[in-house]
Amino acid sequence: MTADSTASNSNQAQLSALTSDEIFTGHLGGKLSVETTTALDSQRALSIAYTPGVAEVSLAIEKDPELAKLYTWTDRLVAVISDGTAVLGLGDIGPRASLPVMEGKAALFKAFAGLNAIPIVLDTQDPDEIVETIVRMRMSFGAVNLEDISAPRCFEIERRVIEALDCPVMHDDQHGTAIIVLAALKNAARVLGRDFATLRVVISGAGAAGVACAKIMLASGIEDLTVLDSAGIVESGRANLNESKRELAALTNQKGRSGGLAEAMDGADVYVGVSTGTVPEEVIKTMAADPIIFALSNPTPEVHPDIARKYAAVVATGRSDFPNQINNVLAFPGVFKGALDVGATKITEGMKLAAANAIADLLTDDLAADHIVPSPLDARVAPAVAAAVAAAAIAEGVAMGSGPTPLATTTAAV
Repeated sequence: MTADSTASNSNQAQLSALTSDEIFTGHLGGKLSVETTTALDSQRALSIAYTPGVAEVSLAIEKDPELAKLYTWTDRLVAVISDGTAVLGLGDIGPRASLPVMEGKAALFKAFAGLNAIPIVLDTQDPDEIVETIVRMRMSFGAVNLEDISAPRCFEIERRVIEALDCPVMHDDQHGTAIIVLAALKNAARVLGRDFATLRVVISGAGAAGVACAKIMLASGIEDLTVLDSAGIVESGRANLNESKRELAALTNQKGRSGGLAEAMDGADVYVGVSTGTVPEEVIKTMAADPIIFALSNPTPEVHPDIARKYAAVVATGRSDFPNQINNVLAFPGVFKGALDVGATKITEGMKLAAANAIADLLTDDLAADHIVPSPLDARVAPAVAAAVAAAAIAEGVAMGSGPTPLATTTAAV
C-alpha cells in the first residue's frame, strides 16, 4: 500500500466517524448568537438600554469618541474577515460557502479567550475594495482577524490594513500558523537536545503560512533556511518570482542551493510542510539522522505520519487524530486577547515571538517527542499567551492602555 493510499484510507476513517446528520445538525442555524448583557425585563430597563437613556451615552461619545471603548462592545470585538479565496483545504469556495468557517473562528474566540467576534465575508477579491471596506467599518470593531485570503494578495491586504488602522490586525493563516510552528519546533529541539539556531530547515510552500513561518524562524535565530514552491527552491536567480517571493529569496537560502525538493531535503534536519504537495519516502531517507518532520497539510499530510515515523524523531501534523497537532487555536485567541487587554495599536513581531515562547514554555516535565505542544483544550494556553503578548506590547510601546475612565453617574430620570 502506498503512502497516498494509506493517507486516503485514514482520512476516510476519520470522516466516517462523523455522520452527516451530526455535522449538519451541529451547524443548523449557524454557530453564533447575540445575547444581551443585562436583562430587558422592565420598562425602566428598556428605557436605559434604548430610548431615551441611550441618547445620553451617544451624546457623551459624540463629545469624547474614546468613550466608545467603555460603553460599547467594540473595544473587545474582533472582526473575522474573509473573501473565501483560500479556505482550509478547500481553496477558493467564495464568501457564502466560507461563512461556516468564519462562524467557527468567531466561536473559538469566544470559547478560548472570552472575546466577542463577528464573521464578515466580502463579495470581492479586489484588494482596494477589501481594504476600503475594512477601513470604513473600523468604528464597529476593535481588532481585525483576516482569514482565508489567498496569497499573494493577503500580504498586500494585511500590510495596507495595518497601515490604515490603529488597532490590532493579523492574518491568522500567516502568523497564527507561524507562531505555533515556532513553538513546536523549539520544543522539538529541546526534546532532542539540539541547538535550535543550527537546525537546517526546509519549508515546503511559499504561500501565506510558508512566508510567515520563514520570517518568524529567521527572527528566532534559524540561519540555514530553504523555502520551496511548486517550481523548486525559492532563490534569487529565478526569474519567475513575485514580489513576496523575491523578498523571501533575499532572506533565505544563504547557502545558495538550487533545484527542487530532492536538493533541498538532502541532509536537512527539519521539514515543515505547508503546501498541498507530497514528499516521496525516498526523499525522506536523505534527510539528516533523526529529523523533525512537520507535515501540516490537511486533510492529507505531505508525508503520512506512519511513513514519517520510520525516519523522524519528532513528527507533527495539522490533524487531531495524530500526536502533536499544530493547531492555530493555540495562538490566535490569546494573541488578540493580550493585544486588546492593553489597548495595543498593532500586533508586532515581538508580540508574535512572545506568544510562541509562551506556548512552548507551558510544557516542562510533560515535554516529550509525542507531546511538543499543549492540547488545544488546555485551559492554560490562552491566558499564558495573552499575558506574554500584553507584556511585549507594553515593552515595545504599542500599548495605549485599557480604556477611558467611566463617567460619573447622573441622577437624570429615564
